Parts: sequence; structure tokens; C-alpha cells
Amino acid sequence: MSVVEIGLVNAYPVRIDVDYLQELLRIIQGRQRVALFFSESMKDAIPVLTESDAEIFYFPLPDSEGTKSAHVLTQVWDWLGASGFTRSDLIVAIGGGAVTDFAGFAAASWLRGIDWVAIPTTVAGMVDAAIGGKTGINSDYGKNLIGAFHSPREVLIDTHWLSTLSDRDFAAGLAEVVKAGFIADGEIISLIGNKTLGEIRSSKEVTLELIERAVQVKADVVSSDFKESFDREILNYGHTFGHAIELDSKFSLRHGECVSIGMIFIAELAYSLGLMNQELLDSHRRILGNLSLPTSYASREWQPLLANMKLDKKSRGDLLRFVVVTEIGKTQRLEGPEESALHAAYEKVCS
Repeated sequence: MSVVEIGLVNAYPVRIDVDYLQELLRIIQGRQRVALFFSESMKDAIPVLTESDAEIFYFPLPDSEGTKSAHVLTQVWDWLGASGFTRSDLIVAIGGGAVTDFAGFAAASWLRGIDWVAIPTTVAGMVDAAIGGKTGINSDYGKNLIGAFHSPREVLIDTHWLSTLSDRDFAAGLAEVVKAGFIADGEIISLIGNKTLGEIRSSKEVTLELIERAVQVKADVVSSDFKESFDREILNYGHTFGHAIELDSKFSLRHGECVSIGMIFIAELAYSLGLMNQELLDSHRRILGNLSLPTSYASREWQPLLANMKLDKKSRGDLLRFVVVTEIGKTQRLEGPEESALHAAYEKVCS
């Protein structure tokens, strides 16, 4: 087991390669009420915690992004009230990023904040969604536009969950790992090299090191910038266009798939503006392609995508702001590029 500490205020540990059930029983000792939130499709994998003296409540949620709605959240608030949840009680999120985002926001908003624990079951959840304290739900106008910063008490990463993932879901999570490599840790890019998805999946040693390195990148960033000024914005590399197509596709694409396409978009934009060289642009396409991640989007509608990008949390008024990688591990902010340059990059990924 390795432990990464996150935060300068209200610090919490991310415990990597642990037996999540053993750790969870330790955490809930002495609690009166514990609510376990999980996706409906995972209900057969959720343990019955007979070893605990706490009153355990089991709350299945709609699958994927369907969880993250005001309608579901209102139901949860009513249930928490009816069940008598107080500030000494605990919410536990077991699942992918949608579950940890949602359950974390439920914890943040109930009684202005109660304790919660994240047990991510996907690569994306382990290296990104469950870490950093960003919680939230979606709006009709965009992803994660309603939310709060509310750190978990602990994050428990049990790699046994990875064997339950499809190749598509595993690859989608690796997009966030690749992102961490490009923005901060060149060793991630070197470790992935020319490996295929299958080669990475077949090596627990490589997978574990990639997870540990990506977690450390996020820990380093959020510990210095909890509320998302530019330091933390680097974690959104590829996300501006990625979120735009995620909304445009009505969430039919995985988040990581959209981030993969978004990284190609911003790399093409940076290259066209002289901020990135050809070799780095080519490495984006090669690495993501080898991992069976998409590097293009089928839509031909530019204006809706542009409108979606303007809803991005980094935008200021009508000013679009992007994170650009100039060299592996080096980033800068790009503000207000000409629409013609944006459209040209769009043509590169949507042709």
C-alpha cells in the first residue's frame, strides 16, 4: 500500500492498492449511520456490512451521468432527512466518477457539509474524479455547473475493481492519466511509450505505477490550489472542447473519450499558433490512438460546440481560456484565440 496526502487545510489520505472493505470497516467504526451510494448496475458487487455496529443504508443510483441531476439529488435530500442523518454520520461513494461527484455533493450540501469517503472503482475515478474535493451535478447547460468544493475524509483505491472494467472504460480512464503526463509528469508519457491498451492492462505493475503517478500529479496541484485558479486549471487540459462534445453527444461518449478528443483539439490549436512543435502534436495522436481512444468527433456542427465551450468554467464572460502544453510538463494559459483558429482546429478533429 502507498499513501498520498492531499491538502494543506483539511488534509486527507489517498490510500492506493488497499483492501477497500477492510479499510472501510476501520473508517465507519464508531459511526451511528452510514449511507452507501453506488450505481444500480453495481448492486450485486456491494458488500453487506454485517461486521459493523453502524446502521447501514444502501442507496442505488441511476447509472452514469443520469445520477448527476437535481431530481435525483432532491430524492437523496428527502431520504437523508427521513433517515435522520446528522453531522456525525457518513456518506460512502462506491463507483465511478459520476457516483463520487454526486455523493460528494450530497455530502457537501446536507447540513452544509457532512463527512464522506470515496471508493473509486474506475481508472478515471481513481486518478481524477474522486480526488481533489470537486463535487457536483450537471445542468441542462453543461457538465458540473452546479457543485461545491468538499474534500472526502479518505479515498480508498482497491485495484481489484479494475478487472471488472470493459476495455472501453479502462481506456477512457487512461485519458486522464495521459493528461497528467503531458501537463506535469513526463515519466508517465515515457512509461506508456508505444504500449497498447492490452499491454498496459496485462501488467499490474505498470498500471499501478501509472495510477500512483497520476494521483501524485493531482495531489500536488490541488494541495497548492484548492479553489481552482490557474494552477489547478492545468488539470482541465483537453476538457474545454471535451466537455463541449460530451454535452453535444448527450453523454453517449465516456468522459475520458471526450477528454482524449479535447486534447487533440487543443494540441492542434497550439500547433497552429506556434505554441507546440510537430513532435509533441504527433505524440498526442500516437499515444491516445495506441490506447484505443478516439481522436476525432463525428459532429459537423461548429456553432453548438462553440456555444458549449463558452459555458466552460474557465471562461470569463465571452473570453475563452484554454490550458496549453508547450512542452511535456510545461503549460501556459491561452486567452481569447481568434475564432478562425478555433474553427481550424475543429476541422482537424471533426473532419
